[in-house]
Amino acid sequence: MATTAQAIAPTTVLRGPGAWADALVPIRGLCSKPMLLGRSAATAPLRQRLVSDLSAAGLAPLPAELLHDCCEDDLQPLAATARSHAVDAVIAIGGGKVLDAGKLLADRLGLPCITVPTSAATCAGWTALANVYSPQGAFRHDVALRRCPELLVFDHDLVAAAPARTLASGIADAVAKWYEASVSSGGSSDGMIQQAVQMARVLRDQLLLDGQAAVAQPGSDAWVRVAEACGLSAGVIGGIGGARCRTVAAHAVHNGLTQLPACHDQLHGEKVGFGILVQLRLEEVLGGSQLAAQARRQLLPFFAALNLPLTLADLGLAHASLADLQLACDFACREDSDLHHLPFAVSPAELLAALVSTTAGCDLEAAGIASQRPA
Repeated sequence: MATTAQAIAPTTVLRGPGAWADALVPIRGLCSKPMLLGRSAATAPLRQRLVSDLSAAGLAPLPAELLHDCCEDDLQPLAATARSHAVDAVIAIGGGKVLDAGKLLADRLGLPCITVPTSAATCAGWTALANVYSPQGAFRHDVALRRCPELLVFDHDLVAAAPARTLASGIADAVAKWYEASVSSGGSSDGMIQQAVQMARVLRDQLLLDGQAAVAQPGSDAWVRVAEACGLSAGVIGGIGGARCRTVAAHAVHNGLTQLPACHDQLHGEKVGFGILVQLRLEEVLGGSQLAAQARRQLLPFFAALNLPLTLADLGLAHASLADLQLACDFACREDSDLHHLPFAVSPAELLAALVSTTAGCDLEAAGIASQRPA
C-alpha cells in the first residue's frame, strides 16, 4: 500500500454553548493581529461584537468583508490587504462560502485559520477544501487545501440563532454523504474508507431520526445532535475517507444549478438535496437499481417535511427555458465532473430527464406531500 497524506481534522475543535468566549485564549495563542472575515449584513452586528471581544482580549483584529461568494475577485485584494497590514491569522465568521474563502485565503498566505460557523448549513468549518465561485455565484472549481483549520469554534449559541432553513439545508447536505460516499468509494478495500462509508450511513440514520425535531426545536437535544452532525460529523467522514468519500452526482447537480441565476437564492444544501433525488433517479433508471427507487421514495416525505425542494419548480426554475436547463446539465456533465463517479455513463440529455422526474412514480398527494415553496 502506498503512503498517503490526508488533512483529516482541525487541530482543535471547541463546541458547545459559549464556545466563542472559551476560544479567546487559544486564539490569542495563535495570533495577535488576525483578519476577521465576514460577508452578510445579517451577521454584521455579530462580527462587530466579536471584534470587540478580540480587542478586549488584547488582540488587534482587522475587519474585512467579502463582496461575493468565495471568489477570486475578493480573494486577491484581500490577500494584498492582509500582507500590507501584516496580519498573522484569518478568522472566518459566517456560512459555508465565507468559511471557504477564509480557509483558502489563509492557505495562500501560509497563515493559521480559525473558522466560526454561524449556521449548521455545511461542514465547511471543518474541511481542507474550498469551493470557488464566479462573482455572479456560479460554481467554478474546488481547491484542496494543505490542512484543516487550526481552530474550529462551533458555538451553539451562534449556530442556534440562524434561520431554521439553514439547518434543513445542512441536513440535506449531510445526508448526501451516504448516497455519494457509498458510490464514490467504489467498493474500496481500504479499511479507513470502508469505515468512513459506514459512518456516513450512521449519520444518515441519525438525521432521519432527529431531523424534523431538530428543525422544530432549536436548542433541544435533537437540535444539538443534528447541528453537530451537519457541522462536524460530516466533516469527519470527508477527512477520514478522503477523496474517495466525497461528491458524486448530488453535488455535480448543485454545481450545474449554480450556473442559473434563477436559483441563486436557494441554499447550497437545498440544491444538493435536490441533487440526491436526481442521483437516485439516475441510479434507478440507468443503473436499474430498485434500492435507489426505494431510497428516493423514503427521502421525498422527509425532505418535504423539512420544506426542502423536490422539483425544479421548488428551486425557482418553473419557468426556466430548455436552453437554461441544458446549460446546467452540460456543466454538471463536463469531463472533470464528479458525476462520472457513477458506475455508468450519463449524458446531459439523460441528466435533464432525471432533473424533471425527481418525483416520478410517487403519488405525492396520496402520501400527503406538498411543498410549501413558492414557484
